[in-house]
Amino acid sequence: MRLVNKVAVVTGSGSGMGKAIANLYAKEGAKVVVSDINEASANATVEEIKANGGEAIVVVANVAKEEDIQNLIDTTVSTYGTVDILVNNAGIMDNFEAAGDIEDNRWELIFSVNTTSVMRATRKVLPIFLEKQSGVIINVASAGGLQGARAGAAYTSSKHAVVGFTKNTGFMYAPQGIRCNAIAPGGVETNIGASMTNINEFGMGRIQAGLAINPRTGKAEEIAKVALFLASDEASFVNGTVVTADAGWTAY
Repeated sequence: MRLVNKVAVVTGSGSGMGKAIANLYAKEGAKVVVSDINEASANATVEEIKANGGEAIVVVANVAKEEDIQNLIDTTVSTYGTVDILVNNAGIMDNFEAAGDIEDNRWELIFSVNTTSVMRATRKVLPIFLEKQSGVIINVASAGGLQGARAGAAYTSSKHAVVGFTKNTGFMYAPQGIRCNAIAPGGVETNIGASMTNINEFGMGRIQAGLAINPRTGKAEEIAKVALFLASDEASFVNGTVVTADAGWTAY
């Protein structure tokens, strides 16, 4: 039980990696705030946690909206008194568009969900963490945040930004007992593909060769184990870095 008495907020935890992280955190003793834009899926995650003897609540949030992030953290504090762990997991894909095919509205949506939300949620919890001189932030980046040909230009840029933000935040607040790390998953079996609406043929064609060398796809539960390690005291000396979990895909 590595997270006993900890309060964890996990965005995008109605499905996929977020759901697996929320479930595992609860099994390890954390009180979990399950946040998702889809209320039904968030409720299903909480029901699963409670069925396994854990404690959790739902806070519906569209992380692209500042007011939703404010409400998410405020509700967490009013319910459990504090926040100890923030997992910025919510994210959407692009359609593999290269730069010449990007539309402004799609670029802005991808950045608002994948990047701006990470900044806003981090900004919101920092006063809480600073007051008690402790706290953990885990950002779910991507292999696309480390390499240039794992997605389209918008998604790739958004996740590169998350990596930079993670490193800066981890360094800036290290003296205050705050750790900020990122996980860079490779291909994982989740429903993020549902956020793709019209695959770009040119972009998809260009990255096919890279997809072919992916050793295997991962399970959401495998990423959750990395998130558990980073949230626990076992990772006390790990800060401002990115843990890649991709079966060796980016090693090529």
